[in-house]
Amino acid sequence: MHKSLICLTFLLFAALGYGTERDTTAVDTTTVVNEKINYWKKTNKVGVNLNEVAFINWNSGGNNSFSALLHGLFGRKYQKELLNWNSTLAVKYGFNAQEGRELRKTEDNLEINSNFGYRRDSVSNWYYSAKFTFNTQLSFGYRYPNTETPISKFMAPGYAFVGVGSEYSSPKEDLTVYISPVTQKSTFVLDQRLANEGMFGVSPAVKDEEGNIIDEGEKVRTQLGFLVSSAFSKKIFDNIDLSNSLRLYSDYLNQFGNIDVDWELNLDLQVNDYVKANVGSHLKYDDDVKFKQDLDGDGTLETGGPKVQFKQLLGVGIVYSF
Repeated sequence: MHKSLICLTFLLFAALGYGTERDTTAVDTTTVVNEKINYWKKTNKVGVNLNEVAFINWNSGGNNSFSALLHGLFGRKYQKELLNWNSTLAVKYGFNAQEGRELRKTEDNLEINSNFGYRRDSVSNWYYSAKFTFNTQLSFGYRYPNTETPISKFMAPGYAFVGVGSEYSSPKEDLTVYISPVTQKSTFVLDQRLANEGMFGVSPAVKDEEGNIIDEGEKVRTQLGFLVSSAFSKKIFDNIDLSNSLRLYSDYLNQFGNIDVDWELNLDLQVNDYVKANVGSHLKYDDDVKFKQDLDGDGTLETGGPKVQFKQLLGVGIVYSF
């Protein structure tokens, strides 16, 4: 009986694992997950800048006014190994309403940019590149206070640049420099009245001695020239971003050396995630753009020569990204 009790106790301890070695080897259950790489980057921004002034019994005087600037930026960028494709659509439209005066346009621009690049190896910063740019306006433009006769319209003018060349992309800075020895510039003036006047560089209508039109003015002018453009952006402070873009173009066949300039400089000041302020300037010069003005004081606008165009902007508004 005593021996049977000892044997039963020993079997019970063995079943519970006492007195025997236990297997402590861990089983590796790590699962490898293949993460899908997204080669696309997108930008979607819409915003509005507002400015309002109101007077009630104001001793110093003044007119009530309201200004608004609507803007949107949409971009898609594809980058994989040796390929780079970047496209953007930018829209701006602004107006000013002042007491006792008609509604006036302050900003009007539609611009599309698309750039395709290919490089020979993954360490090179130079791309073989093809570039397309198009810009025009959305509504009628007037030389205020005259609102009877538009001086510009949608696709009057419109500009398209198509070219091939080489682009440098800095690996450390957000800087690109594009050089194209072969770029076609097309100028569109699809309003026949403006085309007959030879506006924006197209050939004007041919008239007889009595002023009757013999041959209508051309609506499209094509040029071939040399294009250099650059874009640069940098965060100069935690809440201040600087962006600069410059485009220089010269036609080979028509007074080569006369340079068309398009230079835009902007400072974006971020108050918080939604409220932002913007300080910007835009300078343009095109030798083919002739300005109308009253040269002899008779009240009729005559076509003058080209002038430097300059615009300055200061605004505070709301920007939403998605």
